[in-house]
Amino acid sequence: MRVAIVGPDSGSEGRRKVLGNLRQTQRPSDRRDYVLEYPGFEPLFGVPLVPAPECTRLDWPSQLDELGDGPPHELVRRAISQNLRRLADVRDQFDVAVVHLPDGWEPGLHGEGFDAHDELKAIGAELSMPTQVINDRTFDFPYVASLSWRLAIALYVKAGGTPWRLAPLPGVPSESAYIGLAYALRGNPKEARFVTCCSQLFDADGGGMQFVAYDARDPLDNSEDARRNPYLSRSDMRAVLARSLDMYRRRNGGQVPKRVAVHKTTDFKEEELAGVSDALVAVEEVECVKVTTDVKWRGVWLQAPQKQGSKSQPDGYPVHRGTMVPLSGTSALLWVAGNAPSVAQRGSSFFQGGKSIPSPLVLTRQMGRGPLEVIASELLALTKMDWNNDALYDPVPVTIRYSQRLARIIANVPDLPRSAYPYRMFM
Repeated sequence: MRVAIVGPDSGSEGRRKVLGNLRQTQRPSDRRDYVLEYPGFEPLFGVPLVPAPECTRLDWPSQLDELGDGPPHELVRRAISQNLRRLADVRDQFDVAVVHLPDGWEPGLHGEGFDAHDELKAIGAELSMPTQVINDRTFDFPYVASLSWRLAIALYVKAGGTPWRLAPLPGVPSESAYIGLAYALRGNPKEARFVTCCSQLFDADGGGMQFVAYDARDPLDNSEDARRNPYLSRSDMRAVLARSLDMYRRRNGGQVPKRVAVHKTTDFKEEELAGVSDALVAVEEVECVKVTTDVKWRGVWLQAPQKQGSKSQPDGYPVHRGTMVPLSGTSALLWVAGNAPSVAQRGSSFFQGGKSIPSPLVLTRQMGRGPLEVIASELLALTKMDWNNDALYDPVPVTIRYSQRLARIIANVPDLPRSAYPYRMFM
């Protein structure tokens, strides 16, 4: 796997050390109850990690004022665009580009309507060029094993690898697809008339990690509620899901999935549900699930009393990850954050983060039928599918996390061409 480099000469030694650590065994020095020994890139993935040819190494200044005159954000935008387009001329010589944004550029990295990371990812997506951003703090990060795990997984995925995938789930057909939806308002939200729907497709094999950015054709309802919680018309929802379904079929020899689950964090309007039905009429099982992440529910895990007649006592660890409590025939609480004893490297319990009392998700089925346990098991599994970190799980399923990430990029880079993109371009 060939790595190109873009960054200041002042960071060359730090970059060499970090990438060199990826090739060597690293013992964990933090989170020892969870982190495994890092075995080195080639033993881990079966492919060597090597520098790309000299023509893929581009230098830029370490200080912002060395980029020229003009607004700080425009200087950074121009530097990123020019250098990535130079790399595009030798795209066949590397697999992933490591881009070092130095601390000396800090005044131009963030601002109203601009984020250097999102700008870089958007330009990279246009050029079909996966990028890995690092900064000066990377060189001083004290936990080498954890850093190596994170960087190694990210580089492998961005080069086209699949580090892990969903295991078979009871009651779920192997030919299943998961779609996450999030909405973005381009430009000033108070003036926007049309919504962009960010759809993320994911299949059970861990493939098809694709984004679709779709500009709605029907204007937004001109109300405060619609701007706070945008939604699609029936025809626009039909178009979005038809595109997602077409991506699945192209990847799977023309076959239609047996089951499709659609997730978003806001209610499905009646028009949207009708559009889902129109687009997925050939699919045997269709579920539309609202996933609420900011809830007030809390729970305490109780230990059974040791003696007859005595009271149960709160456990020293939170509710077990994977616990589901039904609220009705269509909704339930699901703890995706919680105690996970099966992964503990030391002792009999493991709680990621180790702080606070975790709150559950609220899952609400708004289309579909069957046991809520099936929906819960899918959501639980999808919290482990974020290939951009080394944690046991993410607090929300990947369908929600990834679609929200594209929506944020659309908001910061509104001129990103509306197309289908592999997710690895935005990691």
